[in-house]
Amino acid sequence: MTTYYYTASSLDGFIATTEHSLDWLLKQDIDLEGPMAYTQFEKGMGALAMGASTYEWVLRNTAGEPWGYAQPTWVFTHRELPVPDGADVRFVRDDVTAVHAEMTAAAGERDLWIVGGGGLVGQFSDAGLIDEIWVQYAPVTLGSGAPLLPRALDLELLEVARNRNFMCGRYRVVRG
Repeated sequence: MTTYYYTASSLDGFIATTEHSLDWLLKQDIDLEGPMAYTQFEKGMGALAMGASTYEWVLRNTAGEPWGYAQPTWVFTHRELPVPDGADVRFVRDDVTAVHAEMTAAAGERDLWIVGGGGLVGQFSDAGLIDEIWVQYAPVTLGSGAPLLPRALDLELLEVARNRNFMCGRYRVVRG
């Protein structure tokens, strides 16, 4: 089982604007069936974790649509948030290590995806629980915003691909 951080980033290393907008990303050209694309990646995931801001963004931007994930999803929050009909969403305040163990048990033979944001991924990273990072770099700079990963990590490049407008990289976290 592998724990992934899969995300998109601006060239200057931000996953969202200071206003938490992804408009810059959603207007980019990508082949959802192409190299290193979301569709194939998501099929291998058995459980997901996301922060409250990411969860709220998903809810706002898919309003009126069915919940987009079949996998159980752990949302780290201290607030009361709505749950979409039919969604397996579990709100937690626990340490990431305990939640990772729950996710592992729920995922069976499938992998884990720490969706984000970067602060939550940083907590998983601090606990030594991130194995790989996949980044789809969009051809845009934002100047400021939510950083890709606010931690220092050594990474080994495993794979590179071009998917239309995106430069995609797959990295293994180097331990020790």
